[in-house]
Amino acid sequence: MDSDKKPLHIGMCIKAELERQGRTSVWLANELGCHRTNIYKIYDKRSVDTGILFHISQILDYDFFRLYSDSLTHEHV
Repeated sequence: MDSDKKPLHIGMCIKAELERQGRTSVWLANELGCHRTNIYKIYDKRSVDTGILFHISQILDYDFFRLYSDSLTHEHV
């Protein structure tokens, strides 16, 4: 494994995709059925439970799991 490779920060990726879609944290919280403070906590996480990540992927119609797969196959030399 490449020791210089920066680990994926999935919370930041979720926030970036949400912003790219022009949606708010409040909107995502409503879709997930939780309080917006929980969404802010997700943004801070480097890893997220797979069940939650799957639900967020469905809501945003974006495959966040692919980011992990891509990071496995695109190692820097």
